Amino acid sequence: MRAALTVLTVFLSLDFLSAQSKSDVRNNSNTQTGAAGQKTKSQPHIIFVLIDDQGFNDIGYHNPTIKTPTLDKLAAEGVILENYYVQPICTPSRSQLITGRYQIHTGLQHSIIRPRQPSCLPSHMDTLPERLRQAGYATHMVGKWHLGFYRKACLPTRKGFDTFFGSLTGSVDYYSYRSCDGPGLCGYDLHDNESVAWGQEGKYSTTLFTQRARKILESHNPTARPLFLLLSLQAVHTPLQPPKSYIYPYRDMANVARRKFAAMVSTVDEAVRNVTYALRKYGYYRNSVIIYSTDNGAQPFIGGSNWPLRGKKGTYWEGGVRGVAFVHSPLLKRRRRVSKALLHITDWFPTLVGLAGGNISQSQGLDGFDVWTTISEGTESPRTEVLHNIDPLHKTESWDDRPRKTPSAASPSRGTGFKKPKKQKKVLKKQKPNKKSGFKLKSTKRPQLFSRPAPKSKKSKPGTKLKLKSGPKSKPAPKARQQPRLYSEPKIQSSGSPSASGAYRQISKSKSKRTTSQNHNLSQSRPAQTKSKKKLREQLKPGSKQTFLQNQNTSQSGTPAPSLQSTPSPLWDASVQAAIRVGDWKLLTGDPGHGDWVPLQMLPTLPGRWWNLERSSAPPRKSAAHRNIWLFNITADPFERRDLADQRPDVVQQLLARLAYYNQTAVPVYFPPDDPRANPSRHGEAWVPWADQEEEGKYQGVYKKGRSGKKKRKKKKCPLCKLKSFFLKLNTGMMSNGI
Repeated sequence: MRAALTVLTVFLSLDFLSAQSKSDVRNNSNTQTGAAGQKTKSQPHIIFVLIDDQGFNDIGYHNPTIKTPTLDKLAAEGVILENYYVQPICTPSRSQLITGRYQIHTGLQHSIIRPRQPSCLPSHMDTLPERLRQAGYATHMVGKWHLGFYRKACLPTRKGFDTFFGSLTGSVDYYSYRSCDGPGLCGYDLHDNESVAWGQEGKYSTTLFTQRARKILESHNPTARPLFLLLSLQAVHTPLQPPKSYIYPYRDMANVARRKFAAMVSTVDEAVRNVTYALRKYGYYRNSVIIYSTDNGAQPFIGGSNWPLRGKKGTYWEGGVRGVAFVHSPLLKRRRRVSKALLHITDWFPTLVGLAGGNISQSQGLDGFDVWTTISEGTESPRTEVLHNIDPLHKTESWDDRPRKTPSAASPSRGTGFKKPKKQKKVLKKQKPNKKSGFKLKSTKRPQLFSRPAPKSKKSKPGTKLKLKSGPKSKPAPKARQQPRLYSEPKIQSSGSPSASGAYRQISKSKSKRTTSQNHNLSQSRPAQTKSKKKLREQLKPGSKQTFLQNQNTSQSGTPAPSLQSTPSPLWDASVQAAIRVGDWKLLTGDPGHGDWVPLQMLPTLPGRWWNLERSSAPPRKSAAHRNIWLFNITADPFERRDLADQRPDVVQQLLARLAYYNQTAVPVYFPPDDPRANPSRHGEAWVPWADQEEEGKYQGVYKKGRSGKKKRKKKKCPLCKLKSFFLKLNTGMMSNGI
C-alpha cells in the first residue's frame, strides 16, 4: 500500500514539473513572438510600382484627358512629388534605384544594356533587396528587369530577390512575350525565377503581372514578416498593344498612337487598383508604403507626352528626366499635399532601408539621401544637387571649334575648311553640287575631329559675385540629416566671376589613340606638375585643403598641361554629354538630345523601332547645333525656354567645376560588344544566360564599332520605305521649325 502511494506521488510530481516547464516554454515563446511581432509591426510593407516610359503629361492629375481615377485618388491622399528626377532611359534609372548610386559609379554611363551585351550590375555592389532581406524582409519582383542577364549571377534572384517573375530584356511583346534585338534576332522572354515560363502566350502582360503580384500578397503572412514587392510593369513601353476595351474611352482622340498610349495608361491604373484592393483584403494596407514612379520621360513620337516640359525620353531636358511620382501611405504624418523638395531616384535606397530599420552604413559610396522625413513631414530635403549623368562616349563638337580656312568665292557656305569624309568626297567627284543650291549633302559617317588652339579670352568686369539660387528662397538643409559622402566635395565659389568667354573654351584634344582598356577623355589635358595642380585646386575651392582622387576618365597622354592663366576654363571639355542640377540652376553640355516642345496635336503617326528610340536621335536643329553649353534657372523657368549661359558665365563656370569634381570619382565606362552566343536560336528560341560564371570582366573598357572584314550586302531598294522615312523627317522638321 505504501509502495503504491509512493509511486502515485512520484507520478503526480513529474506531471506538475512537466506542466510547469511547458508553461515556462510557452511564456518564453510568447515573449519572443511578441518582440518579433513588435519589430515586424514597426517595419512597413513596401510596395514599389515602377512604370516604363510614362511622361509628365500622361497622368490624370496633370492631364484630365487621361483617365486614371485610382492613381489620382492615391496621389491626392498621399504626397505628390513634383520635383522628382529619374534618368532619361531604362537601364540607368533601374540601376540607380537598385544600387542607390549614380551611373558614373557603376560603369553604366552609356546607353542601355542590350540583350546580347555581356553586362550587368557590378558584382561587388550591394543592392536594395539585399539590404531589405538582411533587415528581415521577404523580397519579390514582378515585371521588367533590364539590368543584364548574360550570367546567372546577374539574375534578379541572385541580386537579393527571393522570387522573380517577368522579362529580362528591355522590350517585350505584350501577348507573345517575344523580344527582339534588331531584325531577325528575336526570342521568348518570360521567366519564373531562373527558368523560362513557357505556355503564357496570349495573356496580356500587365494583367499577368498583376495576377502574380496578388498571388504573392495572398500567400504571404503580413503579421509574420514584412514584405517588399517591386512591381515593375512593362507598360507603357512600346509596342503599343492595349486591349480593345481600354481604347473605347479614348475614341475621340484623333491621333492613333496617342489613343493607344492613353489606353495603356488606363491598364496601369486598373493594375494599381487591383493591387491596392489586395493590400486591404489581406491585411497589408494599414502598415504599408506605396510608391509610384516612372523610370524616364515619355517618347512623344509613339504617343507619350511630356508637355509642357522640353525634350523627350533619351534626353537630359526636363521632359526626359523629370518623373511622375507620388507616395501613398497611412504612415505619412502630413498627407494630401504636393512636395516640391528636390528628390532623385537614388534616394529610394537609403530611404527604404532606413524605413525598414536596416543599416545604411554597410553600403559605402551611396549617392542617395534618406528623404523619408522630407516626404512624410515636409521638412527640407537634404539633397541640393543632382548629377544627371556624364557620358564620355557621347561627344559632340560645336561649329566654332571646327577648323576654319580662308573662305573662297567658289565655296560661299560657312562650312569651308571642314574636311568631309572620304565617302562624301567620292560623291562630290561623281556629281558636283550647284553653288547656288541651298541643300547640303549629308554623309553617313561621323565628321573627322580636329583640334585648334583656344582663342584668347576676353576680360570681364570684376566684382560680380555668384548667386546660385535666384529663384524662391529656401532654407538650407539641416546638417544632422545629411547623408555622409564617400568623397569630399568642393564648395561652390562665390568669388568674382571669371571671364565670359572662358566658360565656353574647350581644350585641344589629345593625339593619343584610345584603346579598349583606356578611359575616354573628359578633361582633355591632365596636369603633370604640382604647380598646375595647386592652381586647379585653388580655382575649384580657394583656401581649402581639397585633395583630388585619381581621375579615371582623363586622358593618359603625358604632355604637361598649359598654365591656367594662359588657357581659360581648363576644368571641363564641353563637348562631353553631361548634365547637372545645383540648387535652382541646371547646366547641360555636349549634345543633350532632341530639345523641342512637342504638344499633343503635333504627335506623328509613324513610330520607329524601339531599338532606335532607345538611342539618342538626330542632332538638334541648326540653331542649337552651334553651342554646347546651356544654363537654365529651373525654378523660374521650368520649361527651359530661356538660356542664361551668356548672361551668367559665372554660374556656368561653377557648375563646370562641379562636373569636374564628379568626374574625379567616376569609374570607367563598361560597354562591351555584342556576344553572338546570346542568340536565342542557340538556346531553344529564348533569351537566357549564356556565359559561364568565370567570364566576369572578360571585356575591359568600351568598344568602338569598326569596319568588319566581311562585305556588307547591298540592301534591296524599297521606294515605300524611303517615302515613309521622307515624311517622318519632314514631319519632324516641321515640328522643329514651327513650334
